[in-house]
Amino acid sequence: MTITLITGANKGLGRETARRLLSIGHTVLVGARDVERGQRTADELGAVFVELDPTSDASVAAAADRVRNEYGLLDVLVNNAGTAEPRVAAADLTADEAMQGFDVNVFGPIRVMHAFLPLLRASDNPRIVNVSSGVGSFTRILTPGTAENVVTLPVYPATKAALTMLTVQYARALEGILVNAADPGFTGTDFNNNRGTQTVTEGTDAIVRLATLPKEGPTGTFQDRHGTVPW
Repeated sequence: MTITLITGANKGLGRETARRLLSIGHTVLVGARDVERGQRTADELGAVFVELDPTSDASVAAAADRVRNEYGLLDVLVNNAGTAEPRVAAADLTADEAMQGFDVNVFGPIRVMHAFLPLLRASDNPRIVNVSSGVGSFTRILTPGTAENVVTLPVYPATKAALTMLTVQYARALEGILVNAADPGFTGTDFNNNRGTQTVTEGTDAIVRLATLPKEGPTGTFQDRHGTVPW
């Protein structure tokens, strides 16, 4: 039995990742801070709801305690919860506004990885997947004609670049744990008002691939559904 926790799993990419991993036999824990939506999603999919707000130390600690008491370990952690806020141009951005994005997209995964690390170490094949973005790629965001190049808001790309670098550093530090970053690509979800050109299934291809790696799989990589994403 493979125990998998997905944060922000009540909709979009998180929900589709949960559906796909359930279909191949994972026991999926749907992490969400909205109790009603999270429980409804878990019931609809046949998963287990775990209340988890990545911006709250107490919430993350409580979630880790529950998983420890009920399962004793965690095989796969997918840090999927994210936000596009604040949608503020660089000239108007304040540090307090920027913290909205960094608290969810960067400090959230740090909180969750810290709390769940002992449970991951209890697994025979632990894997962490950090859901990043192509807008965190310097190459892509600076290349004219790419979907990423049109993004001018400062905070979201900065948080995803930071998350990808964190992925590399955790991969270098955590021996025996595969830590990789996934770029879903421009996928139609509520996150972008369904403007994305990919389906949610296509958007979760890299996440699912990295969540199901064998022990000898790669670590410290940044991948989309087509392969390696340039830094």
